Amino acid sequence: MKILLTGFEPFGGSQTNPSEQVVRALAHENLGATPRHRLGAGVKLSTAILPVDRVHGPAALIRAYEEHQPDAVLCLGEASRRLAISIERVAINLMDYRIADNAGNQVVDEPIVRDAPAAYFTTLPVRAILNAVRACGVPAELSLSAGAYLCNQVTYALLHYLTQNKLKTPAGFVHLPALPEQVIDKQPLIPSMSLETMLKGIRAIINVLDTGKK
Repeated sequence: MKILLTGFEPFGGSQTNPSEQVVRALAHENLGATPRHRLGAGVKLSTAILPVDRVHGPAALIRAYEEHQPDAVLCLGEASRRLAISIERVAINLMDYRIADNAGNQVVDEPIVRDAPAAYFTTLPVRAILNAVRACGVPAELSLSAGAYLCNQVTYALLHYLTQNKLKTPAGFVHLPALPEQVIDKQPLIPSMSLETMLKGIRAIINVLDTGKK
């Protein structure tokens, strides 16, 4: 199975983004990894790091989809106050940025696509994904909304593109907590999760997509 895995560059003054770290680590996983740290033998992983930019972020995702023609798309992003790996269920047609993007744009109460549906459900098997992540000992939850920042925007843009082009490719979004190194100076402290724990959870998700579980 060909899977497109995407993350985001750092934003909001941070020097790192857990989604970028996870994508880069999985892209370079070595074939000698132990079985529990190995993706399914049939997985062909393509990756992209998206810019945190209202124009170039969605465009980069669509371009990566068109280039790789994947069988499924899994987008990752950071939600620094989440306690667990959060599997998103809905993308809404709204941009309402709490902070500016990396190009300095701060959008308030604007649609992503004018005269388009108010929302799209993601099309990944979210319940099977939730169960698989929890089964490998990683905290996970279902989340109703991906917010109204770039994470939501790229998800909506992709789902709209797939719908408009009558493509049945399963696609969705997963939010990751902050990394420990991102929170050590925060007062008050906020939740974090180690990179290895995140990798374990995302491997489980990819293997669900590979096996076609519902």
